[in-house]
This record gives sequence, structure tokens and C-alpha cells, in this order.
Amino acid sequence: MSETNEIDLNKLHHIVLRETENDSIQEINPDFYRKLSDFIGDLKKQEFDGVENNIKKVIIDTATELTSLFINIRLEKISKSGNIYFQNLLDEEKFILDAEEERRERAEMILSATINGKSKFLESISQNHKTKTVVVRFLQEVDEIIGADLEKYGPFKVEDIATIPYENAQALITKNIATKVRWED
Repeated sequence: MSETNEIDLNKLHHIVLRETENDSIQEINPDFYRKLSDFIGDLKKQEFDGVENNIKKVIIDTATELTSLFINIRLEKISKSGNIYFQNLLDEEKFILDAEEERRERAEMILSATINGKSKFLESISQNHKTKTVVVRFLQEVDEIIGADLEKYGPFKVEDIATIPYENAQALITKNIATKVRWED
């Protein structure tokens, strides 16, 4: 690990460049994403006028692009490689991989149930998914709705937060009537 604890645009560029120049996932500070978040967050909080404000915006945009590139490069390395050095993965990257592993397991479960004639199991999965709940925040007023679970929900005002069935939440989210709330630990 060659970087120090503090992140700036030059160090971020160096880290991204080093990652692009190597085929393996590089070892970096375990607090990298948090330090980077602090750097960008602190920049966003600063108030400037005129040219200085324009420079701040360019620095934030550049840091955002470099961050996106960095994450995508590392995830692409992981997806193309059979032997991942998990000790070089950061906790945030492991979090992403957990979701991908869950997706693969679910796909295998559906395939297995389908080719082994387990239609009752598939029906159960389907029903459980339809009635799975999601927390949403309403962006518009909504009258009372009947959920996929046949329960009544609402009415809702703008900024109300509610737990509703997944199927109903998806319909509202697609129409920009609500947005999914992601609880941060």
C-alpha cells in the first residue's frame, strides 16, 4: 500500500492509473472508499464564488469519474478472473460480490427446480417474491392501493415512507410516484 491515509485528486488519479496498469487487483488502503467519500463530501460542502466554484465542480466531477472508473475496473477484473485474491478486495467490493453470488445461486435454484419438475417450489418462490416487501418514499400523493398480498395500503402523502409489496413498489417506482429507500447500516 503506497498511498497515505488522506486522498486528493492527484492520489486518486495515481491509484486508478496503477489499477489500470496491472492485471491483478491491487492492494490499497482498506479505508480507501471512506477516505474518498470524505474527500468528495468535504469538497461538496465548501462554498466558493465565481471561478473557484467552477474549479470545485470540475474537481468533484473528475473525482466522481475516476471513482466510477476505479470501481468498474476492479469489478471487471473480478468477473474475468477465476482466481480472485480476496485479501486485496475491500469490504465494499465484497458487499457487491455477495449480491452477485446470491444472483447466481438463485439462477441455479430456478434452473434446478425447472428441469427437475418442482413446479410447487417455483410457485412458492413466485408467491414469496410477489409479497416480499420494500420500503418506499412517496414522491406524489397516492390514494389507497390494494397490494399484491390483497392488503390495503395508504393513502399516502408526498414524502410518506411505507413498506409495501415488491410488485406494487416496482409499479410505483417505474412511474416515478415513489422511490426505493435503502437503509444504510
